[in-house]
Amino acid sequence: MALRVAVQMDHISTVSIAGDTSFALSLEAQRRGHALFHYTPDRLTMENGGVFARVEAMEVRDIKGDHYTLGAAERTDLSTMDVILLRQDPPFDMNYITTTHILERIHPKTLVVNDPAWVRNSPEKIFVTEFPDLMPETLITRDPAEVDAFRRAHGDIIVKPLYGNGGAGIFHMRDGDRNLGSLLEMFSQMFREPFIVQRYLKDVRKGDKRIILIDGEAVGAINRVPAEHDARSNMHAGGRAEATELTEREREICARIGPSLKERGFILVGIDVIGDYMTEINVTSPTGVREVKRFGGADIAALFWDAVEAKRG
Repeated sequence: MALRVAVQMDHISTVSIAGDTSFALSLEAQRRGHALFHYTPDRLTMENGGVFARVEAMEVRDIKGDHYTLGAAERTDLSTMDVILLRQDPPFDMNYITTTHILERIHPKTLVVNDPAWVRNSPEKIFVTEFPDLMPETLITRDPAEVDAFRRAHGDIIVKPLYGNGGAGIFHMRDGDRNLGSLLEMFSQMFREPFIVQRYLKDVRKGDKRIILIDGEAVGAINRVPAEHDARSNMHAGGRAEATELTEREREICARIGPSLKERGFILVGIDVIGDYMTEINVTSPTGVREVKRFGGADIAALFWDAVEAKRG
């Protein structure tokens, strides 16, 4: 069954193919004979209720420095596509939210993955708070007095933007650190939204595990160990990937959240787990697929397309 698949993503020229999940999904789609199309979010258009974009036919190759070919851009009614992958990276700002409103007009006749309405209504650092017993103590606020009281109660804390991504703007504030006030002043100037504050988990030094779920079922994981000098485990921030297995606690976490993921139409999800605690549920453009396979785990791109094809069948 050949599908017409459009990928809404940051421009294909900018991706690092060694670890890019959008690229991995595109490679597998092409291998299965699906027709691939590419466009960036700024090309998304709504006119008289119709949804259009100037899309380019795309071919991909797993060759660094020569990983894609794009055809000429053609204005296309996106309702003629079978599948659209909503894969641009955050920040999860009003521009991102607007794309979900537009794509919602054609879903589910055209299957948008993940479901755009639920992506909009499930910000990853807020969605996770629906499972308070699975996460570390967490505060969402702009009030410095609340943050100060939280640190007095819990000691070391992590402070980060509520809608940030990729490890940007994450600060480990030690108990007694005199820079907290300055940090909150800076955050107040930079962000209109509240901030998120969590009890620091010492187990992060052993790794921040990315677990991938397909249609609500755990299918693979990779452990990301932060560099000695950094509190962040993200790969581009110097984190080191290593093979891992799921613990009983992690299986419990996945079993608990799985029904909510299926209910919301989330086919591809990545959760972050430190020690016994889940810290985020990533639904916008989860990563980790290539790393899992590289360390001998499942071919998650193939499992993803199995799930998508079943929904389109």
